[in-house]
Amino acid sequence: MDRIRTALAATTILAGTVAASATELEVTHWWTSGGEAAAVKVFADAFNASGNTWVDGAIAGGGNARPIIISRISGGDPMGATQLNTGRDAEDLVKAGLMTDLTELAEKEGWADIIRPAKLLDACRYDGKIYCVPVNIHSFQWMWLNRGVFEDNGLAVPTNWNEFEAAAPKLREAGVIPLAVGGEPWQINGMAGVFTVALGGVDLYRKVNADKSAEAAASPEMAKVFEAIAAARDMVDDGYVGRAWNDAANMVITGKAGAQIMGDWAQGEFGVAGQTAGKEYDCLPGLGVYPVLDTGGDAFYFPKPADDNPEIVKAQMDLASLLVSKAVQVDFNLKKGSLPIRGDIDLSAANDCMKKGLAILENPDNILPSGEQTWSSDTQGQFEDLWVEFFNDPGMTPQEAQERYVEIVANAD
Repeated sequence: MDRIRTALAATTILAGTVAASATELEVTHWWTSGGEAAAVKVFADAFNASGNTWVDGAIAGGGNARPIIISRISGGDPMGATQLNTGRDAEDLVKAGLMTDLTELAEKEGWADIIRPAKLLDACRYDGKIYCVPVNIHSFQWMWLNRGVFEDNGLAVPTNWNEFEAAAPKLREAGVIPLAVGGEPWQINGMAGVFTVALGGVDLYRKVNADKSAEAAASPEMAKVFEAIAAARDMVDDGYVGRAWNDAANMVITGKAGAQIMGDWAQGEFGVAGQTAGKEYDCLPGLGVYPVLDTGGDAFYFPKPADDNPEIVKAQMDLASLLVSKAVQVDFNLKKGSLPIRGDIDLSAANDCMKKGLAILENPDNILPSGEQTWSSDTQGQFEDLWVEFFNDPGMTPQEAQERYVEIVANAD
């Protein structure tokens, strides 16, 4: 009995110690679809297992979430941690001194040696210090196809955009929507970027997005991109305006549509639906034309606590460390459909589409900058406005849209 009392006392003391050291950390993000929710749970479970408490602050839709997140931080009501895109989303907040400096932790754990491509971590640097931690590699450069839709209608499953475009009228005749599209601005803008690479070429993409060349934006190669977007307008259904990206993905999953152009996060939705790459669905990086990835992704920032609470700062460091740990990187990215930021982890469980992405990453020439990494938020907004207006208005000619595009590039900051 004495042994039992002693053991119980020790357990009570240990539990009290864990409870005393546990810290609640509100974490904001916009991962609310089925696949995203399964992925973010990996982070939450790992953080809770560390003795801290993840307080979930999900906000549906990145377009809705960003201004709320930025307003709270700048207004003196910071969360403990927040997801943002890898790039310039938090640039002004960092400049204002509102983000926790992660440099000491990054150097201690050797992030510069394990995070690839290096530009992901570079995007977290400001004035030589690190203010965020990349958690995945995302690319918009993917097209997702329902294999059964094509096979059941006597069509070969397309291996590139040209084959898909040729099959689109036959899908329409069979009562299938050729292209599932969500009409939110970021979706249309992202799709335009995919066409820029696949139909305009890698050199064009680099000249416009990296060199910010107005001459390239006015080129005949770029004209092909606008013509392709005009053609894509005829492949969608009337209900696309305002549709969420995961609802568009579900149209492909259920066979209502033949394909969707969407980032690799769409793969998480196929996984939740129990579908297998190469069996029920296929994926075409670079629309099957150019095997490239524009490597952006998600990163977590840690706003400075309003009262510089050391317990909050310690919990922030605990979470930052967990986000780049091997086990968490594997489990999270397999569910998210994204690629890991570490090249030294076991991904034998990766499916066919993830393996395609990993193979592309092996060649540095295949890696392109994402729009979030090269354009300011203001310029990105101008692009979104243009692409949405062009896609929604059949009366706007490709030539008219291109002229406005050139003007935006020429005046970009």
